[in-house]
Amino acid sequence: MITSGEDLKEEGYKIGVCKEAKELVKNLPYELTTAQKRALNEMAKDMASGKVMNRLVQGDVGSGKTILAVILLLMCAKAGYQGVLMAPTEVLAAQHYESFTELLESYDIKIALLTGSTRQRKRETYQKIKDGEVDIVIGTHAVIQDKVEYNKLALVITDEQHRLE
Repeated sequence: MITSGEDLKEEGYKIGVCKEAKELVKNLPYELTTAQKRALNEMAKDMASGKVMNRLVQGDVGSGKTILAVILLLMCAKAGYQGVLMAPTEVLAAQHYESFTELLESYDIKIALLTGSTRQRKRETYQKIKDGEVDIVIGTHAVIQDKVEYNKLALVITDEQHRLE
């Protein structure tokens, strides 16, 4: 797993490692790999620094990038901020929503799914995001539309696939 980061000049939020994140890692049905631990430690250090960061995490499918996203978004939520995971497709967004909801069910984290197909609940979801009633938003490019107003957005994760044409 390769990570690379870049400091930006802006001030960010200071988000430390919380007991819930440590508990989640401890209770996983597997141990994180050395590469996953290294990447997680680097990103946690960045988040605690208060610097705005851009970071690219590269790894093969199945290398554990998603569990790192879960842990970082949990840290963000427990610090009182909102986080977003943007997926390239509605199917993947729905899969992430289901797996994150299951993994985080015992941590009192409110998660919303926002895609082009969630039309009937969109206004209600927009309002909950704006009011800070949602900790983590998972969706497609719908999460970056003008209509979406975040309350205290601190972490954005983009899950992007490379397509061969």
